Amino acid sequence: MLQAQYEVIARHQALRCGMPPNTLDRYTAQGGRWQRLLPGVYLAVTGMPTQDQREVAALLYAGARSLITGPAAVRRHHLRCPGPDVVDVLIPWRVKRQGVAFVRVHRTRRMPDEMFVTGEIRFAKPPRAVADAARFLTRFDDVRAVVCEAVQRRSCTVSGLAAELEAGPMVGSALLRRAVAEIGDGVRSVAEADFRRLILRSGLPAPMFNAQLFDVHGTFIATVDAWWHSAGVAAEVDSRAYHLAAADQDRTTERHDMLIAHGVFPLHFPPRRIRTDPDGVVSDLRSAIEKGLHRPTLPIHAVPLAA
Repeated sequence: MLQAQYEVIARHQALRCGMPPNTLDRYTAQGGRWQRLLPGVYLAVTGMPTQDQREVAALLYAGARSLITGPAAVRRHHLRCPGPDVVDVLIPWRVKRQGVAFVRVHRTRRMPDEMFVTGEIRFAKPPRAVADAARFLTRFDDVRAVVCEAVQRRSCTVSGLAAELEAGPMVGSALLRRAVAEIGDGVRSVAEADFRRLILRSGLPAPMFNAQLFDVHGTFIATVDAWWHSAGVAAEVDSRAYHLAAADQDRTTERHDMLIAHGVFPLHFPPRRIRTDPDGVVSDLRSAIEKGLHRPTLPIHAVPLAA
């Protein structure tokens, strides 16, 4: 049992395995061989507990029907998530259990029917984990980053997150609602969201965001972050850090050449410039749009990329 549970064990488990109560009391006493991690939960080795050990301990403390959600569960899905070094645990509404030490307990009437399991660690599926994590975060940029990465890596769909948003509590959901609304409008990264907000506040004509471009024969040309049809101007945010697949960046030159071949004015902006030189970005866009409006409209059809 200790091997399966990363050297973590609950008192009732040790007794069930046949350990005499006086031996267990001696092991868990001050200065004994075992560390007390949580009430009734012990670590049978010395040193600082690992994250696996903390998560097993949290589940043993919370009970057999518990599972991990929030930032810890998001990280279990190999996604990045800020937040305090705690383990958020869901338990059924009827179960009475309080948070303690590094464990935050959340009683819920919406216990998930399905879960992921790694060894003895149970954790929520990505949509629930991301939605719960977003409700615990206090900065919009953090919420948006978590939501964007989950969608980009295809761990979640926009519709799945929207469903979690509507089914879950209203308390703490404002930032999540705002992030899902942005993603639903076609934004796929934090950098693109910054770019979108800059454009909408700039006084420039409103473009189509995340537009798929097709030529007169219906042949696909490229997908661009922003498209001004009347001017034939396309704008893109270029960064490996925000387009998570390196191949996306590698295809930038090919897309650029294809756009030029069809008469499009393509502009490219790194995320850093969007943050540090917003006026310059707007000026470049305005100049390109004004130039484009002095020529015939390009025979290009555009449709928004599906969420």
